[in-house]
Amino acid sequence: MFSKSESKEIRQEFWTNFGKQFPHKWLLYNTKIKDVTLKFTFTTKKAQVSIDIEPYDALIQEYYYDKFISLKNIITSQYIQDIIFDDQYQLENGKIISRLYIELEDVSIHNKNTWKEVMLFLNDNMRKLESFFIEYKDFIEA
Repeated sequence: MFSKSESKEIRQEFWTNFGKQFPHKWLLYNTKIKDVTLKFTFTTKKAQVSIDIEPYDALIQEYYYDKFISLKNIITSQYIQDIIFDDQYQLENGKIISRLYIELEDVSIHNKNTWKEVMLFLNDNMRKLESFFIEYKDFIEA
């Protein structure tokens, strides 16, 4: 078990190492579509790469989610076959968002033995999600 400050240091070490091993200016929050972001997640239980839709207006959330659903065949056949679509994804803080994600389970940010596998997973899948997003951005925001 790690203290809060030890855990924070481990997290910072992971993300610093990830940035050094895979230098790339990720799109992430800079999608130019308000409330639609690309995210990395790495916890003590799993790693995820996702597209999150989290506007305050439920109609806008549904609108964007439907756009992604209409592209489901393309993303699963050309980019990430096992991507999960969840229109009611619950974050740890209890907030419900829509999320498209790929997940790697049974890894921990506290276990440095899993870091290489996770870094490869995050890099590979975020590159695919970014490519998809850039290719279909105009359609998504229209």
